[in-house]
Amino acid sequence: MTKKRPFKLAFASLVVLSMLMVGFRIATYEEPRISLENYTIEDGFQLSVLASESLLKAPVSMDFDNQGRMWVVEMISYMPNLEGIGEEEPTGKISILEDLDKDGVADHAKVFLDKLILPRGLAHVYGGLLYIDGPKLWFVEIKNDKPGKKTLVDPVYAEGGNVEHSSNGLMMNIDNWIYNANYNFRYQLRNGKWIKEPTSARGQWGITKDNFGRLYYNNNSVNLQGDFVLPNKVIRNRYFKPSVAENKRLASNTVYPIHQTSVNRGYQPGVLDEKGFLKEVTAACGPLVYRGGVFPEAYTQNAFVCVPEANLIKRNVLHFNGFQTTASQAIEGKEFIASTDEGFRPVNLFTGPDGAMYIVDMHRGIIQHKAYISQYLAEQLASKKLDTLQNAGRILKVTSKAIKPNPVPDLSKASSTQLVAFLSHPNGWLRDRAQQLLIQKKDLSVVSQLIKLTKATNSFSTDIHALYVLEGLNALSFESLSDLVNQSKNPELIAHAVGLLERFATMQHVAKMKAVSTQLLAQNNQTVDLYLSMSLTPWLNLSEATFLPFLAEIDKKYANEKIFQEAITSGLGGKEEVYLASMNPTDLLKKNLTVAITNRQKKELNSIFVTEKNAVDNRTKGLKLFRSICATCHGADGKGIQDLAPPLNESEYINGSTRRLASIILHGISGPIHVNGKLYQLNNEMPALINNKEISDQDIADIIQFTQSAFAKVGKGISANEVKKMRDKKPAGTGIHTEKQLLEDDFDK
Repeated sequence: MTKKRPFKLAFASLVVLSMLMVGFRIATYEEPRISLENYTIEDGFQLSVLASESLLKAPVSMDFDNQGRMWVVEMISYMPNLEGIGEEEPTGKISILEDLDKDGVADHAKVFLDKLILPRGLAHVYGGLLYIDGPKLWFVEIKNDKPGKKTLVDPVYAEGGNVEHSSNGLMMNIDNWIYNANYNFRYQLRNGKWIKEPTSARGQWGITKDNFGRLYYNNNSVNLQGDFVLPNKVIRNRYFKPSVAENKRLASNTVYPIHQTSVNRGYQPGVLDEKGFLKEVTAACGPLVYRGGVFPEAYTQNAFVCVPEANLIKRNVLHFNGFQTTASQAIEGKEFIASTDEGFRPVNLFTGPDGAMYIVDMHRGIIQHKAYISQYLAEQLASKKLDTLQNAGRILKVTSKAIKPNPVPDLSKASSTQLVAFLSHPNGWLRDRAQQLLIQKKDLSVVSQLIKLTKATNSFSTDIHALYVLEGLNALSFESLSDLVNQSKNPELIAHAVGLLERFATMQHVAKMKAVSTQLLAQNNQTVDLYLSMSLTPWLNLSEATFLPFLAEIDKKYANEKIFQEAITSGLGGKEEVYLASMNPTDLLKKNLTVAITNRQKKELNSIFVTEKNAVDNRTKGLKLFRSICATCHGADGKGIQDLAPPLNESEYINGSTRRLASIILHGISGPIHVNGKLYQLNNEMPALINNKEISDQDIADIIQFTQSAFAKVGKGISANEVKKMRDKKPAGTGIHTEKQLLEDDFDK
């Protein structure tokens, strides 16, 4: 339902005039009037609709420009039907949403980019837009809300994998690096060139950060994961993969929906409770550590998580315990937002320039991809007609009833001095964007103001923001950093600063760095000790005798702390044998160093240093093979095609032995056959794949894996080795199966 919103006369005249001048078609604006009565939200908060269809379709991500306008990624072609046919069509868009009558609801949309293939993310960085189109990562300049010069940043950014497991995120962190979910690389534009370097692989869909710069993420079956340390600090040793410091599960996976849930494996024991309610997350995504500053203090740096399969959003309270982070359910038995509207599909969360929390609601029936969707879920969706809920989408806004959102400043007009002031703002979005705009301006006149801010301690990490503006302006030196490290009382600032000192590692600075390290150890602070141990690598390359004793002291001080032993192992990359021979390591460290030495001898690198692109999972490979080989006769939906092939859906040959199914695929079948009690008099033989040298045993296993997921009542697996056994077990006679042989042979012997 919609309502027409008349303009005030004077404002309308200006809008119409401007539209005529730039060639826009004049239209009567209509805004949504959508009921949120079947949504519950935690006491003290309110939920509103900012934008909805027909202004946008299938939104999956968003960002705000420097004027505070919403830019939305629309992944329109995702699962257009239960068969997923048409998904590769270039129908995706990036649109700019505007509120021309200034009433708080978007009433106009203009397309910035269209004809995109499954776009999944965007980010306003470096004065332009970083975005994903198919497998490629692009950067485009923005000229009067129109795309300008395009630069290909990474041709294989999202190559491989399924759309549910393709790279996304594009989040600028406080360290001036752009991080991703589901990809083991980070990016930075430096001196006009795009830099791509390995980082740890994190999560599945969505990525977020806290004020310190630690990263948080999740995957479909894990509510919240995170790193205990800053990114790229504990992976310095290429032959050692940390297991304690990164990729840690932080919270319970328990979920509390307010209605019966249709989920992919709902038929499996333990997925639903006795009432049919989901027990644990199965599609968790889009986490957000809230840093907006306009929620009550107890909500600051809470981790919110989207749970679209259960139509809700979780709130996790983060607990920072020394060098470890944990999270707990905010209110036991109750979620922050929950709805009985099965079209509510929150997939991403963001803090806005006003400090409010923004929800990207894909608002559709099907969110499970064809490669994984079970027959059980397909039937559930069809029975509720959720497969017909297409071409919708919403952006929702969460605000506190007690604290009004901040006015949205126009940062595109802000002076350098004003931007420096925003580094102390309670809203993390404003701090982050001010940091990046100051770097882009290259205005060295504010350096003295920034240096002053590096000595200001507050809960907003203002000092760290200022430090990285200086880094981006190339305004740091060994002397300025060492002075800052010696004078600062903030361990978190020191953690960042001691890492930045690495780029000034030269012989002329060795003696001074020794003095800095001595002073830092004297602080007897866990955070300082941890980051010092991870930052001595380039100094060790200059003087082992000077800096190995510092690591030995930290080793003995934290002999039973695994995270410290991983940190030291990272810092000792390439120096393991020297340390073992001269420093008498503790047992935990000795074990780690031995692992690293063995891996180096075997040339077994941490996988992040050898993986260039995401691998295609077996079921996605199986789907592609099925469509190219099997769907021509059996139909993309597995329902069969008249006079060509019987249905696979609910077939006893799909629900039965997977070895028998492998044998059918390998050797073919001829003659009449009964399927689901119906006789099919087929004129043609089903072709055998046994002599097709391009189809491997693993390919056939993948095809079967897909059919089990898509068409079987209860999916079963099969290995490539089992397929091979069926390859060697040819049917008697012609070598092609008949129905009689299929029924009489015991394929599982």
